[in-house]
Amino acid sequence: MSAVDVIIIGSGPAGVSAALYTRRAGLNTLIIGRDSGSLAKADKIENYYGFSEPVSGIQLINSGIAAAKRIGVNIISDEVVSIQYNGYFTVKTKMLEVLATCVVIATGSSRKAPKIEGLERFEGRGVSYCAVCDGFFYRGKDVCVIGEGSFALHEAEELKAVARSVTLLTNGAVTTSNIPEGISVRTDRIHSISGDETVEEVIFMDGTTVKTNGVFIALGVAGSTDLARQVGAATEAGKIIVDENMATNVPGLYAAGDCTAGMLQVAKAVYEGAKAGTEVIKFVRNNAAGKSERA
Repeated sequence: MSAVDVIIIGSGPAGVSAALYTRRAGLNTLIIGRDSGSLAKADKIENYYGFSEPVSGIQLINSGIAAAKRIGVNIISDEVVSIQYNGYFTVKTKMLEVLATCVVIATGSSRKAPKIEGLERFEGRGVSYCAVCDGFFYRGKDVCVIGEGSFALHEAEELKAVARSVTLLTNGAVTTSNIPEGISVRTDRIHSISGDETVEEVIFMDGTTVKTNGVFIALGVAGSTDLARQVGAATEAGKIIVDENMATNVPGLYAAGDCTAGMLQVAKAVYEGAKAGTEVIKFVRNNAAGKSERA
């Protein structure tokens, strides 16, 4: 398993801005980004400092990435499926596993929950968004995971270790993942989640049902709050809670950009990335100094 000083999840303005600071300070910096996010879809940006003419989102992205690569930032295209914390961070992707002293989450806004009747009603009463956080409460019980990609499969495997049964619900989508033994799959479209005080069943469009004690939402790729919750970072209303230094409540974990509360603007993302980067530098150096004193 390889190790770096800092892993930045997200290759948009916040993530690249953080990397420009950490790498120039001599830190071994890895950016993991799956795509360029919503900024890539912006045709013309006319309110960003330094450009006399409108600039496209993709131009800004490409320029930022080129600048990061020029100073030695390692950038890979991959999907992060989990983060674990035990004094150091272990970041797992579809292809690799990397250790880091610090992590910056800069993946943009969390995706919206699926529009399924009953989902919002049962949040916290059988509907969950984090297998690592809540799997313990479903020991020996039946659970479902809604999703079809690598993230959903990761959540299902986490739950398989504690639950009596795990059923992957693709909600009509086709899954290309290899489903391991012990995980059932239903591809039917979902109508609703039902129960009395807590979740009791999932009802499909054709009227059939599956009995379950819990439903875990894992659509698409792991979003910012999904990753934050996995290591115990505080979130609220789909955003990661940070202080004035972009630090979460987990030592060494920072967040920047659209995944924190506030304006969804490039200028804000760049500032927060820069602030997170400078704080990471301090954290890594203090951590190294502490090790030297104990040696």
